[in-house]
Amino acid sequence: MVRELDTVVLTRDIEEHGLKRGDVGAVVHCYPDEKAFEVEFVTAEAKTVALLSLASADIRPMNGGEILHVRELTPT
Repeated sequence: MVRELDTVVLTRDIEEHGLKRGDVGAVVHCYPDEKAFEVEFVTAEAKTVALLSLASADIRPMNGGEILHVRELTPT
């Protein structure tokens, strides 16, 4: 179950926003049917890269055993 303020992982690339599978975002809104979510993706400097409405298949909860990875954001 995904809730507001949860950290989630992107399950697919979203090229028009420069996002890659595995990028980490924060859920800022859950729609009542739990089939869609508003997710914000930010840089290390807290600048918003994208605020997107995503389907439940586009994200997954972060697993406690995962390690984060940093990459340079490719301009779109």
